Amino acid sequence: MSGREYYVVGGEYADTGFTRVATGAALETHGPMSEREAHVLWRSLTARTVDNAMVRYFVENRAAVEPVYVVGGEYADTGFERLAPNGAIEVYGPFTPADAVAQWRAKTAATVDSCLHRYDLVGADELEAFTARVAG
Repeated sequence: MSGREYYVVGGEYADTGFTRVATGAALETHGPMSEREAHVLWRSLTARTVDNAMVRYFVENRAAVEPVYVVGGEYADTGFERLAPNGAIEVYGPFTPADAVAQWRAKTAATVDSCLHRYDLVGADELEAFTARVAG
């Protein structure tokens, strides 16, 4: 690997769920660059747009090709160790890392008023163990 697999991606979104780009806008993609360079650029871009709640940037490692899942649901309590009685684990994916983050944001935004709902990003290699742990 070259060490230059990182990108800073973002721009103006249609809402604070950050799942749809604003009408007339396009996502900006900066890179490739090193991880350090990406975080420096990310910090600069977010500092310039801190007053606009509709703008979001994130660092993406495009070398990370492992599929990512969004996993969660309603838990029994705020310890988030076990699902609620009669609850079913929700598994969405597989996604690319960037798409998984977008799906995670959408799910957490939709359940923001419930202190018992939680969603996590889980790699393909962790999926079986994660679902067994919370469903158990």
